[in-house]
Amino acid sequence: MAVSPGRFITLEGGEGVGKSTQLRRLAEHLRGIGLEVVETREPGGTAGAEAIRALLLGGEADRWNARAETLLFAAARSDHVERVIRPALAAGAWVLCDRYVDSSRAYQAAASGIGDVDVMAAHRVGSGGLMPDRTLLLTVSLEIAQARAMLRDGEEADRFGARGLAFHQSVAAAFVRFAAEEPERFRVVNTDADQDAVAARVAAAVADMLR
Repeated sequence: MAVSPGRFITLEGGEGVGKSTQLRRLAEHLRGIGLEVVETREPGGTAGAEAIRALLLGGEADRWNARAETLLFAAARSDHVERVIRPALAAGAWVLCDRYVDSSRAYQAAASGIGDVDVMAAHRVGSGGLMPDRTLLLTVSLEIAQARAMLRDGEEADRFGARGLAFHQSVAAAFVRFAAEEPERFRVVNTDADQDAVAARVAAAVADMLR
């Protein structure tokens, strides 16, 4: 009997919205009902992509220009998709990914001036245009998000987290726009509650995929 294809779910949003925490909680929930789940992240997920992650997140804020960032993210994603995501989906696993191409669209295209069409062109070349079955956009006020990010990172924010308020406002607005433009793929989950309440909201946002 052929193995049924898995499902691909991404968690998106700005800094401090709770993506990593809620990805773990969703993975626990799905495993609890008998599904095989692969947890991964971007940039990263493979040895090569993790090496690129270190290049992208470390150093001064102006270490790379937006074009270089776009290409580096696309290269990391290409390796990740080929070595982890596609094989897991083909084996019938559910793949949960902390960030994916929508982050490139928000951070490099909307907030840094690269055209969205160029980000997606790099994605088509590098990753065959693979898109998620469901994208969960986690949202919270910028004030709460920044407080959480500060608690998480202290004075060690990465190149993106350390950018100014206007940059993060542009990122947040871009994500909201993407969700409005693709309501069939996106579900918006507010994370202003405690972790258990948010986890219930996240689980509800994928419940229709289990039918």
